[in-house]
Amino acid sequence: MKTEFLEMIAFIVYLVLVLGIGIYFFIKGRKQTGDKAYFLGGREMNGWVAALSAGASDMSAWVLMGLPGSIYLWGMGQIWISVGLFIGTVLAWVFVAPRLRRMSIMANDSITIPQFLTNRFKSTNPTLQVVCAVIFCVAYCIYSASSIVACGSLFNKVFGMPSQYAMIGATIIILVYTFMGGFNAVCWTDFFQGLLMLMALMTAPIVALFIMGSPSFKPVAEVVTPDHYYNILSSGKWDWTSVKDILSGLGWGLGYFGMPHILVRYMSIKSEKEMKKSRIIGTFWTFLILTMASVVALVAHQYLGSSLGADERSLVFITMVRLIFPGLIAGILLSAILAASMSTADSQLLASSSAFASDLYKPVIRKNASDKEMLWVGRGIVAVIAVIALIIAMSPGCAGIMALVECAWAAFGSAFGPAILLALFWKKFTYKGAIAGVVAGFLVDAMWYMFFSGAVESLTLYNTGIYEIIPGFLASLFFAVIVSLMDDTPSEDIQSFVDKASKPIEEK
Repeated sequence: MKTEFLEMIAFIVYLVLVLGIGIYFFIKGRKQTGDKAYFLGGREMNGWVAALSAGASDMSAWVLMGLPGSIYLWGMGQIWISVGLFIGTVLAWVFVAPRLRRMSIMANDSITIPQFLTNRFKSTNPTLQVVCAVIFCVAYCIYSASSIVACGSLFNKVFGMPSQYAMIGATIIILVYTFMGGFNAVCWTDFFQGLLMLMALMTAPIVALFIMGSPSFKPVAEVVTPDHYYNILSSGKWDWTSVKDILSGLGWGLGYFGMPHILVRYMSIKSEKEMKKSRIIGTFWTFLILTMASVVALVAHQYLGSSLGADERSLVFITMVRLIFPGLIAGILLSAILAASMSTADSQLLASSSAFASDLYKPVIRKNASDKEMLWVGRGIVAVIAVIALIIAMSPGCAGIMALVECAWAAFGSAFGPAILLALFWKKFTYKGAIAGVVAGFLVDAMWYMFFSGAVESLTLYNTGIYEIIPGFLASLFFAVIVSLMDDTPSEDIQSFVDKASKPIEEK
């Protein structure tokens, strides 16, 4: 009981901290009524905050629960998702981030991804913005639900609290500081949460290894090592099972080119100098996080033995931390799971609300909406999306953390990844091509998920084992290019965006 009490104290301190950040930015920003300040922080993010915010909003509770659990149970053949994510991170920071920041400024100072894609073609047609906003809201409801589920699982396993109550409480807290502080509050909480996640993943396995070095150490249960456990080929050889696991794992990296809540971090960085700093910090942080998550799993395999089965594999980090550390320290480290969940959920809520307010409400519903009205509409949508995500998370048929993340990640990567890359690097990319690519990518991704991934047994025609982001991304790229080639060639003025974005912006 004392241990649980100390763990609860640590959790409460953490939650008070993130709420305090929201209140601080609410008071500080009362005079800032513009949607740019609320949704993009006025493009004033420094390198450290932007880098860790991008990383923390990306690495949800999956990196502390899903990845270690899979490697703990099945071995090193599960690391290909980490490899794909790291490659995607590096490519996004090097090739996408600087160009997107510059081009979004040149494209009428765009503050959302749909707005950027529309302004990139100097179009007044709201079709693309509306299509993007609808996809945003649908996918982010699913994505945010995964973070809420993780919070419920954490409080249920550590404190025995009913999952439903824990999910409601977590949703309220995320809602409050996102509602009050906007982008600044979200980024600064992500910054601290990113540090906490890294500290937890580095501390737990290192201390466990010291304990395991003692002559008196005995694993919690018998250590049973499956065949090919330490082989990066899941089947132990080059066959279709290993190949599809590698392809699907590497395919996760494609998501970075179309993930709105990460892309807006690039747009918010205040200068070219800070961009270079963010690139180094962001890639190094991601490398450490993914590496240490794998180390946690391998150490846990020896420390816990086979004490956790398939249904409990997501509890690997929680179980090891609670066995190793005293109550207060365990509570601090376990707060990292809460941090991972909340840092992702708040970013998703803000991105979806900004898409609705700036890309659907103003261009379609209220063209003359004031900045103050836009601000409050955005806050209202934050609440609506949070409630819908909570309903999905609490539903009896909820698929679980990893399945929800996979679904939403693929939807964004398939729909928006090719459109962003072509907008940044191809002069002859057109507005109609962008619409075709976004719609085709989303539809193919959804159809592959339902009929060819095995995720929905009743609808599956053939289980290919290939992650749906790969066919979705390729279909989006194909239709975007074909429709653009069939369309009228863009004017020289529009094509000049690509050349201008390749050169650094002169800082004031």
